[in-house]
This record gives sequence, structure tokens and C-alpha cells, in this order.
Amino acid sequence: MIYIVWGSTFFFIHKALAGFGPFLLGAIRFSTAGLLMLVWCYFQGYRLFHRATIFHAGLMGLLLLYVDNGIIIWVEQFMPSGLVAIMSASAAIWFIVLDKPNWKTNFSNLSIVIGLFMGFFGVVMLFGDRLAQALDAAQRQSNIMGMSLLLLGALAWTIGSLYSKYYGKSKKVEKGNSLVGTAWQMFIAGIAFTLTAAGRGEITGFRFDMVPASAWWAITYLIGMGSIVAYSSYIWLLQVRPATEVSTHTYVNPIVAVLLGAWFAHETVSYSQLMALAVILGSVFLINWDAYKLSNLFIKKRSFPQVRDRTNVRTRIRTVLTTHTNDQPDDKVRG
Repeated sequence: MIYIVWGSTFFFIHKALAGFGPFLLGAIRFSTAGLLMLVWCYFQGYRLFHRATIFHAGLMGLLLLYVDNGIIIWVEQFMPSGLVAIMSASAAIWFIVLDKPNWKTNFSNLSIVIGLFMGFFGVVMLFGDRLAQALDAAQRQSNIMGMSLLLLGALAWTIGSLYSKYYGKSKKVEKGNSLVGTAWQMFIAGIAFTLTAAGRGEITGFRFDMVPASAWWAITYLIGMGSIVAYSSYIWLLQVRPATEVSTHTYVNPIVAVLLGAWFAHETVSYSQLMALAVILGSVFLINWDAYKLSNLFIKKRSFPQVRDRTNVRTRIRTVLTTHTNDQPDDKVRG
């Protein structure tokens, strides 16, 4: 879900911006998704109002959704989506740098370190031509400001994700606590987006009749799949898998964005982009090397079959000799 669905959100954000202001888009998307999840949790009988849960959820929602997603949505108004994807992909490197409890594991694992930097290089390859255009002198100042903001957003996303992994759970664990927390994250972020949109005049300047149908479909997809499904999957996955593995979505998401652009917007895919795709998939392969237990599989293929074959041969020989001995008369056996 976080690989494919989140990769598609780059495309749908562009579609939705045709009819909604950037912060109004975030307000509608996250407040609606959060409210729907809270209503669902209420009918499931989960406890909604728990002070610690709401406090942790509010902090994570502001860091993960309001700061990072708000920056991405706003920056996509004047920056190429390729450059946005490159800067967002830097979060995967920040994960290994800031994940202190796993420093020993991450920095001692050569496949993880190589995979992370290899993946970032692959994302740069994927959008190399757009990167060159983005660094054009005419737009250099705005792009530098946008890249600085995206770097800040990537840091906020990493810090919020690590906080969610290690400190985001309430000490009093209850049934449905993680779902309720995720719902509050989106709802609180939606409130922050709403206040910002109101301050910028996006709400008063909004006109229903000026919104194209494609923008309505896009924001519906962002609410249902991008927020309720993919974001909930991300928060849950952080609890059960290492953060460096989960962060690989920042490398795969741009691939999905490029493929959607080629399929729906008829954008061309160059040979260099295909090579970049292979590099990125190779980096994800390396980062998840231990998760796939490939090292053990390699050892088994080289060592265990030989030992097993020798054991089987000895067993068969012993069985044949024993059977042959039991079938012979006593004098022949003695002879």
C-alpha cells in the first residue's frame, strides 16, 4: 500500500490542485479522513478520548502530515514533481542517521548502507533531466527555497516516524488504540490545515463551480486510499518492521509516479529512467536483504545439500548391507 498507493498520490495531488488551494486540499483531505476513521472507531466500541493517545497523535500528525505533506503540497505549485520526489527521498537516509537505537545494526550492515545511498542515486537518475531544468538560473532562487523547505519536511517526517515507532504508543494499550491514534493524527492535522487555509484566504476564495470533476475524483482518492488506507498502513508497519525497511517507500513512490505519468499523461520514459528503475529496485533488494533471509538461503544452497547427499548415501549403504546380512545363512555370514 505505501509503495503503490502513496506513489500514486503525487499524480493525484497535481490533479486536485487544479481546483483546490494547497492548504484547503490538506484540510479537506485529512479532516475528512480522520473524522471518518473516528466515526468508524466509535461504532467499533473503541475508546476515542484518551489524553495520552490524543497528545501523541497530535504531535505525530503535525510533524508527519501538516509539516511534511503541507510543504510537499505547497512546493508542488512551482517546482517540478521530479525534484520534489528527489528531496522527499532523502528521508530514507535521515532514517538511518537519526534512528539511534538501531545505529549498531544499520551502520554495521553493509547492504543497508549501500542500498540507501544507491536508492537515492537511483532517484536522482530517474529525474535527471527534470533536475537539470529545475536548476535553471531563471528559477534557481525559488527552487533553492523549495528544496530547503523539502529538506525540512523530510526531517520532520523522519522525526515524526521515529517518534511514532518508539514513543507514539500510549502506555495504557487498549483495543483499537493504534487505529484511534491514527484517526486523531489525521483529524488534528486537518484542523491545522484548515486554520492555515483560513488565514491565507483559501476558504473564502473557494468556489464549487470552479472545481473540475477530475479534482473532485482526485481528492476523493486522496482521502480514501492515500490517507485512510496507505497512511494507516504506514503507521502500523512502523510498529512491526525496522524503520529503514519501511522508509524504502520514498524510493519506490517516484517509480509509481513516473509510470502513472507515462500511462495517463502520455509522458515518455527514457532508457536512463529504466536503468534508474533497476537501480532503485536493486537498492530496495539490498536494504531488505536480511528481511528476505537471502544470506541463509545462499549458505543453504552451497553447504547443506552436499552434507545431506552424503548422509543419504551412507544411510542407503548401511540399509543395503544390513538387509543383505540378514538374508544370508549363518555360515555364509561367518565366512
